[in-house]
Amino acid sequence: QVQLVESGGGLVQAGGSLRLSCAASGRAFSRETMGWFRQAPGKEREFVAAITWTGLMKNYEDSEKGRFYISRDNAKNTVYLQMNSLKPEDTAIYFCATSPRFTVYASDYDAWGQGTQVTVSS
Repeated sequence: QVQLVESGGGLVQAGGSLRLSCAASGRAFSRETMGWFRQAPGKEREFVAAITWTGLMKNYEDSEKGRFYISRDNAKNTVYLQMNSLKPEDTAIYFCATSPRFTVYASDYDAWGQGTQVTVSS
């Protein structure tokens, strides 16, 4: 079993930046694909970014390309999401999750954190 704890959310003005962290404990974190998802009020959970356990492959949702950057430090069992040029529509609860596959589908991720709130004001 793996436990995931997100942090780094908060309130930021449009155009600002935030760096989210997800600390993992439990099973072999370094062998897992790590993903970030988000869920806005009244909307379904959507894919944001994913990174393979080697860090060599990354994938981003189109609206985040060039603004968000995912990285990981396996020695620290932590994955990061650097978010720049934030927009009000980025407001959501952000979740990290693990999967044995490099995938954008939430159903393929089998462990989830509790989420961290990101609010972007206009």
